[in-house]
This record gives sequence, C-alpha cells and structure tokens, in this order.
Amino acid sequence: MRSLCSRNLLLYFKNKTSVFFSLLGAMISFILFVVFLKQNMVQEWHHMPDSIKMMDLWLIGGTLSVTAITTTLTTLGRMIIDESRGVLNDFYLTDVSRFKIKISYMLSAAMIGFMMQMMMLAVMLGYFALADGLAILWPKTVPLVILALISALVSVAVNMLIVQFVHRVETMNAIDSVISAAAGFLVGTYIPIGVLPHFAQVIIKLTPGAYVSSLYRQIMMNDQTHSIFGTGHSLTVFNQQMGVQLDWTHLLDINQTYQVIGWIFLAGILLIFVTELIRKSHAAVTMTN
Repeated sequence: MRSLCSRNLLLYFKNKTSVFFSLLGAMISFILFVVFLKQNMVQEWHHMPDSIKMMDLWLIGGTLSVTAITTTLTTLGRMIIDESRGVLNDFYLTDVSRFKIKISYMLSAAMIGFMMQMMMLAVMLGYFALADGLAILWPKTVPLVILALISALVSVAVNMLIVQFVHRVETMNAIDSVISAAAGFLVGTYIPIGVLPHFAQVIIKLTPGAYVSSLYRQIMMNDQTHSIFGTGHSLTVFNQQMGVQLDWTHLLDINQTYQVIGWIFLAGILLIFVTELIRKSHAAVTMTN
C-alpha cells in the first residue's frame, strides 16, 4: 500500500497542469480578495484597529479550507483515471485488497492536501508580510499544522463519498470544475456569510469546509478580536458576520466546531466503509448467480 501511495504522490507532482488546476480555486479566492474585495472590507471595518491585517487573516483561513477541498478532490480523481485505463483492474489482481487500494488513494490525497495547504499558507503569509507587515506568532503554528492535517483528512472523507460513485473521467472533470468554482463561496471566502440571505447562509453551514474555515479563523484571529472587542456584543456581531464562528442556535466556539468536524469525518469514513461492504456483498451475489 505504501508503494501505491508513493505512486499517486509522484503522479500528482509530475503533472504540473494538474497541480495548477487543483490550486485554482484557492488562487482565485486569494486574487479576488487582493484585487477586488479587500479595500471594501477594510473600509467596512475601518474603525477596527489593524483592520487590514485582520482581513488578511480572515482571507487566509478561507483559502486554506478551499485548498484542502480542491487538491484532495483532484488527487482522488486519479482513481477514476486509473479505472478508465484499466490500471485499477491490474491492481485488483495483486494480493492487496480492494479496500486497501481505495485507502491508498485516500492517504495519498490527504498527504497532498496537507502539503498544499502548507504551501499556500507560506505563500500567503509571505505576500501579506511584504504588503501589510502581517506576522503570525510561533505558538499558533502548531495548531495550524494540526488543523491542516485534520482538514485534509476531512476533505478526503467527504470527497471520496462523491468520487467512489464516479466511473467516467469526463464526469470527474465536470465535478472537479464545479466544486473548484463553488468552494470559495461554500466556505464563505468570496463574501462574508453575514451579508448573505438566510438560505445562502444555511447552505454554507451545511458545507464541511465552512467549519474548517471557521477553525482557521478562530486560531488566527481570536486573540486579536478579544483584544479589540472584549467579550461584548460587538465581538458577537463581528464573529457572526465574518464567519469566524458559525451560528446555529448560538455561535459555535472552537471546541464545538472541532466536534462538528470530528463527527463529519467519522460519518464520512463510516459511509465509505458501508458502501464498500455493500459493493462486496453485491459482487458475491453476482458471482454466485
């Protein structure tokens, strides 16, 4: 299984076009923010100290979530390419089980999702350090790295729920394009969730990536927002409107948001496992008949 993971990693990084398009959704959100959205958002919160740096951190949180979604989806697409070329059938002839082969695709996708998040984080921090003097304190790097790993695993679990039912490269490419284009909206990066209509807010709050985005923002912004707003109503309004904390019956704090992410991951893995058991049962019945 290790060799299969290494193969998938090598094929991903050898295809520079694939790497570029897997990052396209994240790059679009970053460029749109820098070129078109940043000034308006800074003006809206101009009364807030360090508003420019706060908006930079807000954007970084959303973009990292998009990166995890798009890069893991592109990597999982390798399974569909292998199926269309008959490579997957060759793998099935080995002594490695079908489930382990599927797990190898998932593990390689998670590793790529983690690495590309780290790369995007370095790129954005470098740009904003030069442009705005932004810096993140070292104690926050460990939680960010841990969250990047969690984000990659959750994105793989959710994306595999879709990919395992796809069998045509053309269909996979269409799904990849749609999700890459929509990811920035679905995690609340293009537009702050608080300015959207209620229906759109509900859609965002049903998207796993929105909770990852919220966690990134809480890790990077909580100290500053508490210093600026204290613990009063202004803090609640800012966190709610900007999607720093997602609002159901109340604003979810960082521990509650981690719990939501944990349940999403466990549910995704369970559904993948159940789907595999159903497939095996169906295959056994077919062979018997």
